[in-house]
Amino acid sequence: MSREAIPTRAWVLHPDLDSNNERRTPAHSLDEAVALAAALPGLEVVGADVVRVAKPRPATLFGTGKVDELKARAAAMDAELVLIDGPLTPVQQRNLERAWKVKILDRTALILEIFSDRARTREGVLQVEMAALSYQRKRLVRAWTHLERQRGGLGFVGGPGETQIEADRRAIDDELLKIKRQLAKVVKTRDLHRAARAKVPFPIVALVGYTNSGKSTLFNLVTGAEVMAKDMLFATLDPTMRSVELPDGLKVIMSDTVGFISALPTQLVAAFRATLEEVLTADLIVHVRDISHPDSDAQAEDVHDILASLGVNQATPMIEVWNKIDVLPADRLAALSAQAARADDVLMTSALTGAGIPELLAHIQQLVVEPVQQDILTLRFKDGRRRAWLFDQKLVVDQSQDDTGYTLTVRWTQRQKRQYDGL
Repeated sequence: MSREAIPTRAWVLHPDLDSNNERRTPAHSLDEAVALAAALPGLEVVGADVVRVAKPRPATLFGTGKVDELKARAAAMDAELVLIDGPLTPVQQRNLERAWKVKILDRTALILEIFSDRARTREGVLQVEMAALSYQRKRLVRAWTHLERQRGGLGFVGGPGETQIEADRRAIDDELLKIKRQLAKVVKTRDLHRAARAKVPFPIVALVGYTNSGKSTLFNLVTGAEVMAKDMLFATLDPTMRSVELPDGLKVIMSDTVGFISALPTQLVAAFRATLEEVLTADLIVHVRDISHPDSDAQAEDVHDILASLGVNQATPMIEVWNKIDVLPADRLAALSAQAARADDVLMTSALTGAGIPELLAHIQQLVVEPVQQDILTLRFKDGRRRAWLFDQKLVVDQSQDDTGYTLTVRWTQRQKRQYDGL
């Protein structure tokens, strides 16, 4: 076996800071942290533990005795990497690495690593780079002793006496500026694509949900696409859009988005806002939940929190899809079915077996079909482009002509009227 093929032995620790304030149990949080580690290629999880922290220490997070105990355990299992499922300050990371003689990543760094590994589109790669640089910049403050030295200079760049930490921060700022410029070009291209789609009178249906809720499997089943769908956190990173024909022939554009997660790094919320813009402009949001997960309710709260932080319009219709019913025990399935039957905005599905999919598509159709109104328009002869668009969209039911132009009777939806007004 080559050296490159040997996996890094990783130990996952979840600091239990205050169980009473957590939405989910420490054990379930640890399970999610292990799943995050498993989502990063090249890691072998050799251990996973919850560590109770009564009072976080500014220097090491854990108390002195606990630091020594964990050092011995890391050495015993020959761990090369310790993943702390929570935020670490630069000082805490440095001190623990010195004490344990292993590399340490906190939750934010691990998620950034996964996103970096998964990003495929140009925009996705740039977004990850920008988030990673923002994360590194915050960790320059007293993180390493070599940054305390001063550098000389002629006064052209920062002046004499500029510390190395300032030089490093300046280099990161320059790189961030460069990436933002590149990203602006990519986003402009996306805007052009979005504007082109806006001219097509198809409603946008956005799939959102906690990571590994089955969104991509559902998306593939409904659209016939081949988006990566695995039992793995963040299997989907870059957004994918496909058209779907509903039962009555109406077409909608369905968007599969990156999965959400609790304690999502703030750098990523900001960086991936553009990636999630389809959610902001959606006509319908479909919240896919893994209803078989023991923390499904807590995951749903996290999704709602992130949607609110993104500025999603509360007036946008939203339905819940309780997915993965195929793995529910019979008694649990019966109880949830009765609960869903009493709600207007809840449907139960199995994206794996196809159960409930026809009902889901029929429900989507009811929500996106807009009422049709009849209007009379007067167009001059020079308005040929608008008249051609109306006929192309098959909206004209009657037409008459006089010396000044055309009088047309049209039947259309509010969406089509807005498109017409924008011509």
